[in-house]
Amino acid sequence: MTETRKLRVRVDPQVCVGNAMCEAIAANTFRINDNRQSEAVNPDGDSIDNILEAAENCPVSAIVVEDAETGERLFP
Repeated sequence: MTETRKLRVRVDPQVCVGNAMCEAIAANTFRINDNRQSEAVNPDGDSIDNILEAAENCPVSAIVVEDAETGERLFP
């Protein structure tokens, strides 16, 4: 996977339980909002590897990562 790929990252608020694992792994991409849930604030904030690691470590699989240009789903 190339680092120049643009990502679309989103967190499903119906699924997120706010454990902040994503924020710990990719702090420039995710933040905990006022509802104590994660949200994607900058899809270019961290390396693709870190963003995918954050998504993989979400205990409830609330994070969706897609290629912004092709729509290819990278996770889950």
